[in-house]
Parts: sequence; structure tokens; C-alpha cells
Amino acid sequence: MSSSNAFKGGEFLNRALSPSEIFIPEDFTEEQRMISQTCLDFIRTEVHPILDEIDFAKDASVMVGLMDKAGELGLLGTSVPEEFGGFGMDFNTSMLVAEACGGGHSFAVALSAHTGIGTLPIVYYGTEEQKKAYLPKLASGKWKAAYCLTEPDSGSDANAAKTKAKLNAAGTHYVLNGQKMWITNGGFADLFIVFAKIDDDKNLTAFLVEKSFAGISMNEEEHKMGIKGSSTRQIFFTDCEVPIENLLFKREGGFKIAVNILNIGRIKLAAAVIGGAKGIINLATNYSNERKQFGKSIHEFGAIQAKLANMVVRTFASESACYRAGQNIDESIASLKASGMADAESKLKGVEQFAIECAILKVHGSEVLDYVADEGVQIYGGMGFSAEAPMDRSYRDSRINRIFEGTNEINRLLAIGTVLKRAMKGEIELMPAAMAVGKEILGVPDFSTDVPDGFFGKEYKVIANAKKAILMTAGAAIQKFTTEIEHQQEILMGISDMMIEVYVAESALVRVDKLMLRDGEEKHHIARECALVYLHEAMDKIANSGKEVIMGFAKGDELNVLLLGLKRFTKIDAKNLIDARRQIAQAAITKNGYIF
Repeated sequence: MSSSNAFKGGEFLNRALSPSEIFIPEDFTEEQRMISQTCLDFIRTEVHPILDEIDFAKDASVMVGLMDKAGELGLLGTSVPEEFGGFGMDFNTSMLVAEACGGGHSFAVALSAHTGIGTLPIVYYGTEEQKKAYLPKLASGKWKAAYCLTEPDSGSDANAAKTKAKLNAAGTHYVLNGQKMWITNGGFADLFIVFAKIDDDKNLTAFLVEKSFAGISMNEEEHKMGIKGSSTRQIFFTDCEVPIENLLFKREGGFKIAVNILNIGRIKLAAAVIGGAKGIINLATNYSNERKQFGKSIHEFGAIQAKLANMVVRTFASESACYRAGQNIDESIASLKASGMADAESKLKGVEQFAIECAILKVHGSEVLDYVADEGVQIYGGMGFSAEAPMDRSYRDSRINRIFEGTNEINRLLAIGTVLKRAMKGEIELMPAAMAVGKEILGVPDFSTDVPDGFFGKEYKVIANAKKAILMTAGAAIQKFTTEIEHQQEILMGISDMMIEVYVAESALVRVDKLMLRDGEEKHHIARECALVYLHEAMDKIANSGKEVIMGFAKGDELNVLLLGLKRFTKIDAKNLIDARRQIAQAAITKNGYIF
């Protein structure tokens, strides 16, 4: 795709996606698949056999040993430039690595914290000297990293942190004083990226703090619902002296670092939870094949088949959306580099451009994993509730993902909030498109039978109408509340839910269209059924969310007009979803796991 025609973040709301424009998992090269398989093999041979040992270890030695082995394999240097001992992978390949390691439970958390929020701030914001000093150690695993942002009184409001930094009289060191909590890898990290405010600064500054510096202490390990093997500590800094050359980026630049690194963390988490969901589907399908009730395998029961099918459908859809966005980010990075922007800055700007999609995918992926884990427990029945079976750990470990990297509520608000901000700047043509839809709902309905070309002509028209439903609802809400809309969180989250569903549904459809154009319809029949089942479910959710939003602010004639418009824009032809789910389930049962 030419740089002039490349997708921009949030543009999916008023621009159709074609099969030639989407990257799908089936596009990965043989080399990329080999990298993924290396990760999968590591999780299978090194992590899964000792999950209990990891969770119930009395110290961090087990996790440290695994991290050391991962470092030897190169799994800790995927995003570190080659000149500093890493592999310098492109963004989508690093997403594939995150997915492949995502089924590693507590280990996956430790790995992602080290390679993501623990390393990337130095990759993107460090001076040449800081990169030379720290990145080779982090890429090899010789040193482990942790990210110290959250405080007792500053969870979602990161910039409210109270940790202070003050330059000493000699001007050689900053003296840190404060408390951080929920610090992943805190118990064994050699390097902490610590956020504090210098004097009375309004915004945070980031510092690179080595474990060997005096004045660092910590509480015992936190006792958590899940991810029990992940080291989580409170860390205290008491007159901790940090050399001035260890200030990262610039004074008051810490909040920018936090925001941009969280964007990356969100979409990487979205990839990781796909790996977790696939692992649960494999276990649940295998169990359904082996477990006998009433004289036959439980997979023969329609209720079980419906569960397996929905687990596959939602995972397939989330996977489709994830790599679509990952490639968009890679294309944005390449375009920025071509314009002359420095490598590190282009990567940050490229991800920032798709902050909306990062938030959408984090929400969707984490909620899909929770759904899959819950249904996995149900398929296992009584054994699902037993700590002797694998669903116990899967269920508990999945829950944190709706809180990690900003709660899902915060991310919903972030997604729609960023759309509105960009619309006000003219970066997304939201209001002109919304006004056009407003005129359309007052006109004569379009009863034409003309549909776009391709395998999914009718369905693409459904997607286009769903986008109109979002534009209509958002436009009317903005007209109603104007600048006060930022205080209408229920309204915003409802519109955000509509956005999430249309983005994911479109991604799944176009993925399958690309496959069928390449190989023929018959070969990808099951993928087609997955995309269509998801589309029907998505349209129901869009209609329900839209109805709740509209009834939350409109009255009288306006209410009636908007509800009629919503009904028009969320219509979809009837489909036998029960039969479709049976076909999908049978494919999973035959393969004894996730299909794709």
C-alpha cells in the first residue's frame, strides 16, 4: 500500500477495508513461523511442566531460571536493535512472539513486563550511552527489568504520582523518595524504570535506577488471585541517589513515555491473550473428546458444541483484528522513516497513530480470553473447579488482563476520547460523515439490491451500515452534550463498544475474503462460517449498545428518528447460526483443538 493511501488510526470508522489492504496471520513467512514455533516449544517444554513449581515457589529463583533460559534463546531481545544485542524485529513479528508466549501463564507476564515496559523505554527514549549500558544486558537476560509507575493513590491517573526527585547540592545525583506498588518483576529486577516528579513539576520524569543503588527496599510478595508465580512487590525509595546521567529522555517527559509505552503494551497484551485463548481451546476440545457422559463423548452434545464454536469464533475474530492493526503500525513506521524521521521516534509515532486500535484490541482480547476461560471451566464441569485440572489456573490468571495496561473501562473511554479529539483537529472526518448519515435517516431508505463485489458483498454492506449507526449515534450525542460529552462516561463507553465490534467484525470478514480470493471458497468454508457467526453477534451488540446510548440522551421525535435509523443500519439477513456453530465445533473436534 502506498504511504499516501495507508490507513490512519481511527479511519476505519469512515473508510472500508479491502482484502489487499489487510495483513492476516496466514501471511507470515516461514521464518516468522519458525520463530513462533521456537517460542511455543519453549512454553511447552520448559514452562508447562513446572507450572505448579512456578506458582508456589518460595522465592524468585524458578522464574529467574526461566528468564535466563529465555535470554539464551533470544526471546528477551525481540524488539532490541541488533547493534545492542537484540533481533530488531518488526512490530508484527514481535506481536507473533507475544502470542506464542501468551499461554505461559505467570511466565508470560514476567516476559512481557521485561521485554515491553521494562526495556522499550530505553530502546525508544534512551541516550546512546544509556542504550549501550543497559540494552545488551536486558536483551541477553543477564539483567531483568521492572517498570515502576503505579502508586497507592495513582492507579489509572498515572500523573498523580507523589514520588519525588530532588537534585542534590553537588548537582550530581537526583534523590528519590516515594513508594511504588504492583511492580511486576519487582522481586528480582536488576533495573527499575522509576517515575517521579522533580521538585514541584506538573509532569513526571523517568529515571533508570539500578538495584545496587542504596535506598531501595520492598515489601514481601503480594498474594494475588492469579498469576501467582509473577513477582509483584511494593518498592520503596528512601533517599535513593540516582546519577543525573540516568534521567531518561528529558525532564517532565515521563508522562509521555508512560502513555506511549502503554500503547505498545496494550496491543502486545492483545496478542498474548490470543495465545492464552488458543491454549484453553486446545485443552477444552481435547477434554470434550475424552470425557464420556451418558455413554458418549461430551463433544457430541449440542450444548458443548456451541461453547467450543463460540470460543473459536471469538478468538479467530480477535486474532484477525490484532494482526491487521500490527501491520498498519509497521506501515506507519515505514512511512515515517521514509520521511526522514529517526528510527526510535518513527516507531513511537507509528504506534501512537494507532492508539485507538491498541485500546480497542486490549479490551476485546482480554474479554475474549475471560470468556474462553469461563467456558473452558464449564466444559470441564466439576473438574473445571478442581485445582488438579488446568482450568483453575487459566480462569484465575485470565482475570488480570482486564486490569493490566489500563482497565478496560479506561481503555474504552480512551478509544472514543481519542476519536473525538482527532475529529476536532480534523484528523478524522467524523462530524461531516455523521451529518451526512443524519440527512440519510431523514430521507427515503435505500431498498436497492446492489451490493459490493466479492464473496462478502452483502456483509460488506452490513459493515458499512454499522459504521453509519456509530456515526449517527456519536454525532447526535456530540450535538446534545457538546464539550460536556467527556463527562458522559456511560454514553462514551456504549459508543466505544459499537466501535470495537465493527472493527473486529470487519477484520474477520476481510481476512476470510482474502483467503478465499487466494485459495477458493471451499478450502476456507469453516473460516467463512466463523466470520459470519461473529458478524451476526457483533450486529446484535451494536444494536443493543446503540439503543441504550440513544435512550440515554434523546427524547420525543429525536428518539424515534434515531431508533428507526439504528434499526435500519443494524439489519442483517437471517442465518442458521446453530448449524454454523455445529460445523465450526466439528472442525475443532476433528482437529482436537483450535482450527486455524
